[in-house]
Amino acid sequence: MTLLKECVLATASKALFLDRDGVINVEKEYLYKIEEVAFVTGIFELCRHYQQQGYLIIIVTNQSGIARGMYTEEDFAQLSAWMQEAFAKEGITISAIYNCPHHPDFTGDCACRKPKPKMLLDAARQYGLDMAHSLLIGDSERDIEAAVAAGVGETVLLSSRVKSSKATRIVTELSCLY
Repeated sequence: MTLLKECVLATASKALFLDRDGVINVEKEYLYKIEEVAFVTGIFELCRHYQQQGYLIIIVTNQSGIARGMYTEEDFAQLSAWMQEAFAKEGITISAIYNCPHHPDFTGDCACRKPKPKMLLDAARQYGLDMAHSLLIGDSERDIEAAVAAGVGETVLLSSRVKSSKATRIVTELSCLY
């Protein structure tokens, strides 16, 4: 698991955890090229809203394309740095990006791949987060399961296909949340 550039706001004790693909950027299999990024409608407004309420913005993302050899950790780091800059231009600080570069079929089992909660728990320890007052937005049930296992108080599934989930809410678009 890799942790990229960190920027800590000392007063924050809660986080808005975001899955990357399907929540921040439009889903595209094995995305690693900057020119292929399209941001999900409302992501900047959502992050700005929660940042103004004192939430740290933290990305937690499975990146099995690394294990599959489709792109490298360096490719992922470059795209992540570019995303952090794009958010900064919108007045939003991405405090940390945690990723799991593993896939059980290629690298064996690991402790960080969602639905396991390790990325969330690592963030909680590193930033002293109050997980019960934190929020995760994901686009798959494995995101929700990881958040529940980590004690995240509110979970939102972003999906127009799913009608049932362990999430506390299901929404079809991010604008429902700000």
